[in-house]
Amino acid sequence: MKDYNTQVNIHPVVRDILIKLNDNGHAAYAVGGCVRDLLMRRTPGDWDIATAARPERIQELFPDSFYENRFGTVTIKTGEDDDAVRHVEVTPFRTEGAYSDRRHPDAVTFADDINDDLARRDFTMNAVAVDAAGTVVDPFGGKNDIERGLIRAVRDPVERFAEDALRLMRAVRLATVLGFTIEPATLSAVQRHARLLKDIAAERIRDELAKIVMADRAEDGIRLMEESGLLKYVIPELRDGIGVEQNLHHIYTVWEHNVRALGYSAGKGYSLIVRLASLLHDVGKPKTKRGEGRNCTFYAHDVVGARMTARIMERLKFSNEIADKVTLLVRYHLFYYNVGEVSASSVRRLVANVGLENMEDLLKVREADRIGSGTPKAVPYKLRHLKYMIDKVSHDPISVKMLKVDGEDIMKELKSPPGPKVGLILNSLLAEVLDDPSGNTKAKLKKRIHELDAKSPEELKKSLERIKKAVEQEEKSRMKKYYV
Repeated sequence: MKDYNTQVNIHPVVRDILIKLNDNGHAAYAVGGCVRDLLMRRTPGDWDIATAARPERIQELFPDSFYENRFGTVTIKTGEDDDAVRHVEVTPFRTEGAYSDRRHPDAVTFADDINDDLARRDFTMNAVAVDAAGTVVDPFGGKNDIERGLIRAVRDPVERFAEDALRLMRAVRLATVLGFTIEPATLSAVQRHARLLKDIAAERIRDELAKIVMADRAEDGIRLMEESGLLKYVIPELRDGIGVEQNLHHIYTVWEHNVRALGYSAGKGYSLIVRLASLLHDVGKPKTKRGEGRNCTFYAHDVVGARMTARIMERLKFSNEIADKVTLLVRYHLFYYNVGEVSASSVRRLVANVGLENMEDLLKVREADRIGSGTPKAVPYKLRHLKYMIDKVSHDPISVKMLKVDGEDIMKELKSPPGPKVGLILNSLLAEVLDDPSGNTKAKLKKRIHELDAKSPEELKKSLERIKKAVEQEEKSRMKKYYV
């Protein structure tokens, strides 16, 4: 048995795996992101091992494992409670052939030397290995680049990005998350080959974008995406705001305002949904701008922006839940509220449209909007008062589920089968009690059910449309002083 004295803080479980492989004649190293984290004095979230052993041999030595991929990666189940080492992936040293689809190697060949394996990796900081004794293998100067905070491609950056174009996004993501700088030759290669992102599946781009947006330096990340030429192929709609001046309520261009709003949300540690909505909340402004100078307007940019946001979310394959919520927040981010001017019924309608469960996120987007505009205070008195009003009306009927009657009651009262008219009556009842919650009693609603039943479905639809248009007109009248 060899005597190992670790010089770096390799997890004992990982060290034991390395030792077992070495003692059975197979060179083995911890590699990639976990080594980078060790060198940065960070705790790795997971561990990867590269070895001269082939998959079958790895499984002989570690029977509690599985192997279900063409890259030779064997996953060892350690039985540990620690998530970082519950499963440890062990992959044979390998070299790779051409990447015809710019995503996956056409062929993988197992190798015998760790240097061959490191040569195929993306960036120097990920092309560093450590053995069980703590000896660092660093053929491309990754340790020095980590110390200098540099992201540098292994060997020729053009070749690295041509192999897997997602590395373009990964360079920006790593720079954003780690606070590193992309060194000039690598950045130049990103800029010259940004168009290769068109070959990458939207889901892979989305995942990298989400990591950028969720980073502490998310604002810097979006700026770097623009500088590197990648934003054009991910969210080109945001670029339309570059250089677009705003009116007297804003000191920044639309672009600057949007990225600063994201920066605020990131600084507050808000969710992915809030951060995306903060970034996109004014994406509709360039298309709706009318006039020039400090008196220009952006009428209906919230509505136009919501449509654009829905398309962006769909194009990037975000889940329906995330897409719907981000779109909703963009649509309603411009709500108008002034103490003493907006009635409780207006607040109830806002809550009914947005959903009580989404109101906190909507207020967070408004905070980001304010700070992104250069306003020093995120939560002024009127927003604090609105929070009070929301809490107050949250006990009022703001959805059909909160009515004292339901569809079953309507069918029972009218002795009628299920049908579209039941829904129309429910929505008509809700429209009425949003104005006057005192009408939400079983007795009053049952009476109204019979009165509404006297109308045809077409009449009920028209009545609901009239109510909707009246509310919209009232809102527009107020928003004329705020639609900016």
